Amino acid sequence: MTKIVFSFITLLILTTAANADFNPFMGDYENQIAINIGQGVNSGFLIPPPSQFVPFYMLPNIQYSQPTTFFKLPARQSLNFGETVGMGRKYGWNWKKLSIPMIFASGDVALLYGPDWYFATGAGVGLQAKENDRLGAKLLFQFKITGGYRFNDRWGMEIFVQHFSNANTAEENHSYAFYGAGVIYNF
Repeated sequence: MTKIVFSFITLLILTTAANADFNPFMGDYENQIAINIGQGVNSGFLIPPPSQFVPFYMLPNIQYSQPTTFFKLPARQSLNFGETVGMGRKYGWNWKKLSIPMIFASGDVALLYGPDWYFATGAGVGLQAKENDRLGAKLLFQFKITGGYRFNDRWGMEIFVQHFSNANTAEENHSYAFYGAGVIYNF
């Protein structure tokens, strides 16, 4: 729970650089679809170091978003459907056992942006289909840092670091972490 409270406090402190006159996530459009993939990292940190890559993937994560604001800052609200896929053993974990579908709702807030790019952070909450030894709960909390670029009004891409945890709501909380990329279509 401390991680989530710290995340929201950090979000509020950093959000003074942007305003909601323009939504950098999707411009003038009201809907967005993204397909995201991610490479797993064996880390319990909120922002994982780029080390200890593991045979654990987010394949694919389908995200549907709409524009909104967060304390007058440009934002988006999203529904996410995806699955984690693991293979083999590494660092003491059987990653295949962690292959689990998940669904979650999230929100991202643009902290800094230009006409074609943005830097954002976000949080979410959701469920995975079953408990496992790594998280010990179906309930998931998510934290994300995103950098995005819009090629034109319709198409864009993002790179991100994403962390999933049970926020200490169960005995086990080793978390999931991913480095990833996504393709975006606005309509």
